[in-house]
This record gives sequence, C-alpha cells and structure tokens, in this order.
Amino acid sequence: MMGARDDDVRAVARRAVGRLRAELGLARAPHPSDGPGDPPRGVHVALDPPRPAAGDGGDAAPPAGAPGAALVTADCLRDVPDGGRLGVAPDARVTPLAREEAFRRGITLTSGAPGAPGSWGDWGDWGDWGDGGARRVALGSDHGGLELKAEILGMLAELGVRTVDLGTHDRATCDYPDLAERVARAVAEGRADLGVVVDGAGIGSAMAANKVPGVLAANCWDERTARNAREHNHANVLTLGAGHLDRARTWEVLTTFLRTPVGPGRHARRVDKIRRIEASHGGPPSEIGP
Repeated sequence: MMGARDDDVRAVARRAVGRLRAELGLARAPHPSDGPGDPPRGVHVALDPPRPAAGDGGDAAPPAGAPGAALVTADCLRDVPDGGRLGVAPDARVTPLAREEAFRRGITLTSGAPGAPGSWGDWGDWGDWGDGGARRVALGSDHGGLELKAEILGMLAELGVRTVDLGTHDRATCDYPDLAERVARAVAEGRADLGVVVDGAGIGSAMAANKVPGVLAANCWDERTARNAREHNHANVLTLGAGHLDRARTWEVLTTFLRTPVGPGRHARRVDKIRRIEASHGGPPSEIGP
C-alpha cells in the first residue's frame, strides 16, 4: 500500500526531473491529468478561469473559500522552479501544505488584490490585526520545543512581528512550567500583547500559564481550535505541542491565533465569568483585558 512517504518520494522526483528539464531547455512532459487542448503549464499558473460577472447574465464570482473559488495546492507548484513566482487569483485559498512548499523552495505567490494569500512574508496587512491585535509576542519553550520555537521566531520575523525570546536557548533539559510562567508573566504585566509557549504536547504549559492571574492560555492544534480560542475564549497565550505539529500546521495555527479578534457579546460575557472566578480566588479584577 502506498503511503505518505511514497508520495513524498514521487514529489521530490517530479521536482528534480522538472528542474533538469528546465536546465536543458526541454518542454514539460505531459501530465496524466492534461486534457485535449490544455495549454502547457508554466511558471505562471492561471488559477481563476473567467466567470460571468453579476449583471452579465451570470452569477457573481463566489467569495474566497466558497465553492468555485480557486484553491492553490502543493500540486500547483510542481512546475514552478525554485525561487520562481506563481500567480494567484485574488479570491484564491492557499492550503497550508502549499504555503510550506512555497516557503521551502523560495517561491513567491503573487496576487493582484491586497490581502490575498501570498508568500509567508506577504500575508495580508500585519500592521493592524483588529480588536486584541498583538504588537509584540513573547515566546518560550522547554528543550523539547526548542526547534519549533526557532521556526516560530522565523515566521514572526517574516511577518514583521516584534518578539521577545524568553528561552530556553539550548538543549539542556529544563522544566516547561518555568518557561510557561515567564511568558505568562510577560503578558500579564503588559510587556507583551500575546504569548506563545512550546513544549512536547502543549498541555502542561497551558496549565502552568493559566496559574498566572490575568492569563487565558489555550492549547491549540489546528485552525479551528486557534480561532475558537481567540474569538470565543479571548486567549492571550497560545501553547503548542512540538510532538504533533509540523511547520505547515504550526503556521496555520499561529497565523489564525494572531489574526483572530476577540469576540464581543456572548463571548465577552462568558469570558468575564471566567475572570470573575479568578478574582474570587485572589486573582485580578474581571475587567483585565485579553
């Protein structure tokens, strides 16, 4: 039975053959999915076929993420040379695996619309993240999360986010509660807007960080939980488990957490109850913000 490893090997082989053919000036070999009359695939891939506009006898183009909107997958990058550029439709959705592949191979994703999916360093307007928007992020990890923390520091640097690295800084064994407390205190004391802590599973760090008054820490592992943590629960510290997150999934969770504003109305009312519980046990007043 073919597995993910076999798919990875085939993908690497395809890229190697594509680079070799490009260096030799040869045309791309036909792909099994090509149909009669299909144009040759090149560096610029047309992802958004013409659709009738509203008022021209057809429906308006669907919004990003809706059925019919363009989807950019890792397979769309197979014929793009390393360091090349790929045209992306303004309403396109870029999968996490495609972003990972583009970042790894130095491919720039270009779009004609502001805020559309782009390269890792061009992901919309990171200068203003709306309500609860972070301007500085405190990071910490134990020895098990050191490598992933380094990846996150790189991601945030690409996004132009100011960071403070609170350790650990080497592979010597250390205890995750100490690092989680450092990050949590930085957030609670206003020295950072949000915090990120990485350990093996992310669970213990969430428990430790939540002992610091004023902190709402959440262990997230996908886009859905990251969005929920911010919108519904007003989380101000994100904890991640290095043992079950790859780079692409980390990017998905991190960017979702950073860009999701805290929710008003019933969400704020319920979070206020959480803070009142904290205050009743000696924590800060309930009006402390996220």
